[in-house]
Amino acid sequence: MKRMRWTLLTIFPEAFASPLSTSLFGKAVERGLLRVDCANLRDFCEDRHRTVDDTPFGGGPGMVMKAEPLVRAIEAVRQEDAAVRVFLLGPRGRRLNQALASELAALPHVALLCGRYEGVDERVRDFVDGEISAGDFVLSGGEPAAWVVMDAVSRLLPGVMGCEASKEEESFGLDGLLEYPQYTRPRVFRGREVPEVLLSGDHAAIARHRRREALRITARHRPDLIDRDRLTDEERALLDEESTGRKA
Repeated sequence: MKRMRWTLLTIFPEAFASPLSTSLFGKAVERGLLRVDCANLRDFCEDRHRTVDDTPFGGGPGMVMKAEPLVRAIEAVRQEDAAVRVFLLGPRGRRLNQALASELAALPHVALLCGRYEGVDERVRDFVDGEISAGDFVLSGGEPAAWVVMDAVSRLLPGVMGCEASKEEESFGLDGLLEYPQYTRPRVFRGREVPEVLLSGDHAAIARHRRREALRITARHRPDLIDRDRLTDEERALLDEESTGRKA
């Protein structure tokens, strides 16, 4: 069974204590499917104050993370495991999506460098394998982004999730579409009923219904995700009907 290793390079290793001990992630660590190491960047400083940041050359607000401790940390991880791939978390990076998560899940060891303050010294980028962005928004540091990346990737590993089939039908997993609507008991809630087809026991009809609903919801909320070339003529007609209905 595939196992994956994560190394987190951060000045706040304690930020990961709770996520690493809860839910599916915590169970996967306990079962040995995942290994997670946190390396404190301050341990790679050589001054007695363990300084990881300094004022920017040229002036400006805030502080910049120094190259020396960050690069020492990266080199230490590479020396310990030559197979590791190191990624800086930042806005220049490739935006995290399901395709990227799948690529990362195929790697045996991923290290995530968590920046802080106004960012990292530009020269640090010469020592990483790439950059990853969690999205077009600003965070207080790389730690929240690192957790998002780890969660999105680790759940794709065999054995991490209790129901493997559910991964294929989630949003972004079924031809990149959003997931179809889900229902559970009661059958009627405040006048709104569960679609009759879901109670029919006809698995083929249920599958067709869910596919249509996934297309409808994606067309309404995230049309950018739809690749019409991968759809059947019937599905393209359904999308055209949905689009016409919205315009009306």
